[in-house]
Amino acid sequence: MTTTLTKAAPPATRRRHPYRAALATARGRTGLVLVGLVVLAGLLAPLLAGHGPTDQSGLALAPPGTPGHPLGTDDLGRDLLARLLHGIRADLGIIVVAVPLGAALGCLLALAAAVHPIADTVVQRTFDLILAFPGLILALAVTAVLGPGRLPVILVIALAEIPVFGRLLRTGILVQRGREYVTAARVGGTSGGRILTRHILPNAADPLVVQIAVSLTVAVFIEGAMSFLGVGVRPPEPTLGAVLSQSMPYLAQAPHFAAGPLVTVTVLVLGLSLTAEALNREIRR
Repeated sequence: MTTTLTKAAPPATRRRHPYRAALATARGRTGLVLVGLVVLAGLLAPLLAGHGPTDQSGLALAPPGTPGHPLGTDDLGRDLLARLLHGIRADLGIIVVAVPLGAALGCLLALAAAVHPIADTVVQRTFDLILAFPGLILALAVTAVLGPGRLPVILVIALAEIPVFGRLLRTGILVQRGREYVTAARVGGTSGGRILTRHILPNAADPLVVQIAVSLTVAVFIEGAMSFLGVGVRPPEPTLGAVLSQSMPYLAQAPHFAAGPLVTVTVLVLGLSLTAEALNREIRR
C-alpha cells in the first residue's frame, strides 16, 4: 500500500485595510507627503517665520534673498515668508473645522432621511435649496448678513458640503438596504436600528472618507476665492487667498509676491487630490 503525500495549500493572506493599503501606494504616499509638508509648515509657522505676519519694515517689495527676508517682502514691507506660513496656518484652521462640520450635518440629515419617508422628502428639498445657490452667491449672501471674517468662511464651506455628504450617505444607505445580508438580518429578527448602525452604515461609509479628501480641496478654493474677493478673513490677518489678492497689482513688478501662495495652494491641492484618488481606487477594488 502506498501513501500519497499532498502538499498543503498555503494559508490565505488577509487583504490589508483599504485605507492603509491606499496610503501605501506610490500615489497615496506622494499625496500624504505633500499634504504633510504643508501642514507641518503651517503648524510650525511661529518657529519657522523670523518675523510676525504684520510686522512692517522699510523694504517694500524686496526681492527674494534679501537679508532677513528669504522670500522678499510685500508692498507694505511685511515678510512674505511669515505671511505665507501664517496664511497656511489660518487656512488649515478654517478647512479642518468647516469640512468636518459640513460632513457631520450632512450625515445627520441623511440618517434622518433614512428613518421616515416624510423626513426624506424634507431633507431632499433642503439639499435642493442649498444647491440652488452657486458658491459665490452663497458666500456673498452669508457675508452680507454676518460681514467678512473667519466665521462666514467656515459657514459657507460647511453649507456647501452639507448636501454633498448628505446625498452620498443617503445613496449608500439605499444601496446597502437592498443587499442580501440586510434581508437575512431582517429575517433573523434584527431590529431596524441595529441593522442600520451595525451593518448598513459601516458598508456605506467608505465613500465618505474619499469625499473628505475631495472636500478639503474644494474648501481651499472656496477660502481662497472669498479672501481674493475681500469677503473672507479680514486683513491684516494673512490667508493664502488674501496674500494672492494683494499681489495682483504687482505681478509685473514683483512676480515673487504671488509665487508663494500659488505654489503652496498647488502643492496642497495636488497632495489632497492624489490621496483622494488613491483611497478611491483601493475602496473600489
